Amino acid sequence: MQASTSGATNGFLPIGLVRARRVRFALAPARIEPVRPPNTQTARTPEVTKECTMKALKASICVAAAALALSLALGAPSYAGEDEAGILSQQMKELYRVGKYTEALPLAQKSLALRETEFGPDDDKVAMPLNDLGTIHYNLGQYAVAEQLYKRSLAIREKTLGPDNAEVAMVLNNLGDLYRAEERYALAEPILKRSLAIREKISGPNDPSIVMPLSNLAALYSNMGRYDQSRPLFERGLAILDKANGPNDPEATVLMSNLADAYINLHRYVDAERLLKRAIVVTAKAYGPDHPDIAQALNNLAALYGRQGRNTLAEQFYKRSVVTFEKTLGPNHPDLADVLDNLAELYKDQGRYADAEQVSKRSKAIRGKTAPI
Repeated sequence: MQASTSGATNGFLPIGLVRARRVRFALAPARIEPVRPPNTQTARTPEVTKECTMKALKASICVAAAALALSLALGAPSYAGEDEAGILSQQMKELYRVGKYTEALPLAQKSLALRETEFGPDDDKVAMPLNDLGTIHYNLGQYAVAEQLYKRSLAIREKTLGPDNAEVAMVLNNLGDLYRAEERYALAEPILKRSLAIREKISGPNDPSIVMPLSNLAALYSNMGRYDQSRPLFERGLAILDKANGPNDPEATVLMSNLADAYINLHRYVDAERLLKRAIVVTAKAYGPDHPDIAQALNNLAALYGRQGRNTLAEQFYKRSVVTFEKTLGPNHPDLADVLDNLAELYKDQGRYADAEQVSKRSKAIRGKTAPI
């Protein structure tokens, strides 16, 4: 997603720029379809029959300007000239930037309520707060709520700006990635393609603003096991960001992890490990050691080690991923359930069925609380 060209004038810059979604690896019998591993407990060798069937960890969303950098100043925030809703929006984005989604939620809710009271529920100035609130619900795993907010925002933007506006592309990108995260692939693909086409028409094929829809379309193809299609899209997106922002851009780290996923499924393990370690270092330097993107990279690195039969390392990294997700997203987030599923599969591969059952029970409990309505 991209900062809008028109929304900034009202003091609430768009937030919903979806960085490439996080990847969940699931160790399963050889297959390409992106489904959860079956409950079979047949023996599997580490390299030949054990396959990484990727599952999406939901997208991290970021505020972005031209190159996926936060639209907020990196120094002390300035609230000069902002009304109460604008100040709340800025504070919300600062919390969002460091992965504090639960703390950001009430600020986004209040900012939207103030805009609706001032302008009405269908005014143009309400569209971006709707998108922002949807983005936070999305990151908290509350997909049904996020979907309705995105749809409201999209309807307002299409009515007021027309079908080919950059802000329309942004909301399309968010909605398409939401459908991808819910495995509603038939809905996701045309929406993400439309978002990308609008961006390329506005900015050209090599502008950083296209990276979000490009990466999320690639993520969709990875979810579907179509790695031959996802890899070049991920590589193209990362090359654009490296050229624009240099090799240590924290906004590129989720994309790094997703490209690593494609490399693993294409058996390019050295390239995958290099990217995952780079993602961890860059994210930790920018945001500290407790951030959802680090949890994501730890999960993916664990899956790589599991694929290679390095089970002790795999278990250690899955457990570190669990702890980091608990700290950042709480104990009941779908992304945490995905990692627990992966750890359970690792235990099954080692014949540790009691451990696997214990971990699986926790994952099922989380999914029972967060299942889409």
